[in-house]
Amino acid sequence: MKKVNGEAIIQAFERFSPKSLAFDGDKIGLQIGTLSKPVANVMITLDVNEQIVDEAVEKGAELIISHHPLIFKPLEHVRTDSSYGRAVQKLLKHDIALYTAHTNLDNAKGGVNDLMAEALGLQQTDIFVPAGEDPLKKLIVFVPEEDADQVREALGEAGAGHIGDYSHCSFNAKGTGAFKPGDSSNPHIGKQGEMEFVNEVKVETVYPHSIEKTVLNAMKKAHPYEEVAYDVYDLAMDGEVYGLGRIGYLPAEESLERFCERVKNAFDISSVRAVGDLTAGVKKVAVLGGDGNKYAMKALHKGADVYVTGDIYYHVAHDAMNEGLKMVDPGHHTEKIMKKAVADRLNTMIKEKQAGTNVFVSEADEDPFQFV
Repeated sequence: MKKVNGEAIIQAFERFSPKSLAFDGDKIGLQIGTLSKPVANVMITLDVNEQIVDEAVEKGAELIISHHPLIFKPLEHVRTDSSYGRAVQKLLKHDIALYTAHTNLDNAKGGVNDLMAEALGLQQTDIFVPAGEDPLKKLIVFVPEEDADQVREALGEAGAGHIGDYSHCSFNAKGTGAFKPGDSSNPHIGKQGEMEFVNEVKVETVYPHSIEKTVLNAMKKAHPYEEVAYDVYDLAMDGEVYGLGRIGYLPAEESLERFCERVKNAFDISSVRAVGDLTAGVKKVAVLGGDGNKYAMKALHKGADVYVTGDIYYHVAHDAMNEGLKMVDPGHHTEKIMKKAVADRLNTMIKEKQAGTNVFVSEADEDPFQFV
């Protein structure tokens, strides 16, 4: 089967984790290599280091998609007598592209924080720290009747026309398109210099601004005309709010001690750090992947009984204890939950195209901590 081009893989990935959801200044996107090549194997990983790159080389990966950036600060040098420098060298030597999705994958619907909330069994979840709104846009495109189905399908597959639990939504009206091809044109219908009248369909659909490039590219690729006639409008309707963390409820109240066991089981870890009375009950839970120290008091103000996040500082824990907020620290590494979810989604998209590209998760142990 034909391999999928690297650019097409990332376009599929960005349908559920668009770059526009990332915070300003975040180091995301293509960091090393090129996407302009066929890709047989894609490896999904939380972190990138020399060990991870060695695994990618061994397993024949031509593209790595990571959550944490390898290049976060401006490079002053790439010294191959350091592990960091060797990782960069090996990526370049073996022509392995590295693409990173950091806070955009945190903020995305179905991203890191939704996955963590789901693993904990939270119900009635909402965004914990709203970061912005993804405004809605309307696309109107005029298509010959016989080509309308393929354009509608392409738009739906690109993510346009999703309203609630419905996909591929559009409004369609028939009419007559008129045009005169110029001397240098190569018309799909009609002849140069002659007026042409065509039975066309006006297709209207909506999409979030974050995927505009993907939607418009899909529309143009599926459209038969050399020059596509289309309009794009801003809508007054509210777009979907995105942001960090999730806050929701357990099915029933349970002790903090029992909740700690829930956290360990959810994230496949052996231990956690806990703040608060282990016999006290918890029901409303805030969770934020990675380092969420600065949002501890926000969890308290939002009425959370317990706040789950990584890398909790001593003084943050002390303040939370004094204010009555319980906390559970399962470590930063719990964000590894994104690996299987991203691989599964990409594999599904690729199989729908009947392509021969395989997406798999890194098996290397990325957690730098051991408990002794």
